[in-house]
Amino acid sequence: MFDNKDKTNLNELGEFGLIEYLTKQVELTQKSSVKGIGDDAAVLDFSNYKTLISTDLLLENVHFDLRYVPLKHLGYKAIQVNLSDIYAMNGMASQVTISIGLSSKFPLEAVEEIYEGALIACKKYGVDLIGGDTSASTQGLVISVTSIGYAETDKIAYRSAAKEGDLICVSGDLGGAYVGLQLLEREKQIFLENPNIQPDLEGKDYIVERQLKPEARKDIVELLAALEIQPHAMIDVSDGLASEILHICKASNVGCKLYEEKIPIDPMTYETAREFGLDPTVCALSGGEDYELLFTIPQDDYDKVKGQLDISVIGHITEASAGYQMISKSGNVHDIKAQGWNAFKSEE
Repeated sequence: MFDNKDKTNLNELGEFGLIEYLTKQVELTQKSSVKGIGDDAAVLDFSNYKTLISTDLLLENVHFDLRYVPLKHLGYKAIQVNLSDIYAMNGMASQVTISIGLSSKFPLEAVEEIYEGALIACKKYGVDLIGGDTSASTQGLVISVTSIGYAETDKIAYRSAAKEGDLICVSGDLGGAYVGLQLLEREKQIFLENPNIQPDLEGKDYIVERQLKPEARKDIVELLAALEIQPHAMIDVSDGLASEILHICKASNVGCKLYEEKIPIDPMTYETAREFGLDPTVCALSGGEDYELLFTIPQDDYDKVKGQLDISVIGHITEASAGYQMISKSGNVHDIKAQGWNAFKSEE
């Protein structure tokens, strides 16, 4: 896949040389970053804030396919999906570590691209890269990112704090990342059958970007704070709307009622899903990787969010005995079931 001619073999640098090479231009900008790369451990000081920590693992051919995922995008996405977990706690991300396992097929220049994408994401979101590791891998490319952040004790939003009567809100739009993945997979198959045919992604930039270059919703956390809204429960939409609302309901011991017509779906997502013979609503419910924020707020805060173009009220929290329901556009009641992506599902 890589043309290694005139490329730098990683063996020429060694592990410590590689780390030094990749991190030589890293600068610390967060006040909480006391010590970053260069010692046995980073030193952080969050003063009176609670510390938030999350880790994600991305594996080649499980979480990404290098036949259509550019390495720079992969580095960017690896950071974004992890920051999203901090924002899903209604917190602010401040530091990350990134560890990479790679095989000998990757030259130095390939690793540089991954780090370049990661550092672009860090700079954009004001996050410090404070450490990590590199290792040889016999199982393809492995990326592990740990994100660290902070929040005031009474501002943290747990999955378990939804209350009966709460409004259910979601940021942005849903289903785009999944439909973008279907488009990329289709073009990959066409290419494998005939390498002379170039991918046809014209006019589909938005949904392709939703898959390859997601954006964590730090802005929504900042917006809620500006609106003086304290979300009761919150989660990011990584595995599909259905899976995430069930996580909240089960953790909070409540039920829910969603309204299909209220679920935000971009026109390009809708049209492309139809082209593939897919139900756009199912793509939103079960697709995943949108990295939007799903949260519940008190009914009294409705007036604060009703004019916000990037927040949709899609239902409300009910008592647990009412179950988990979605009201279709035609008025039919459907039980909500989690059918999101499963990393441990065996291949058929």
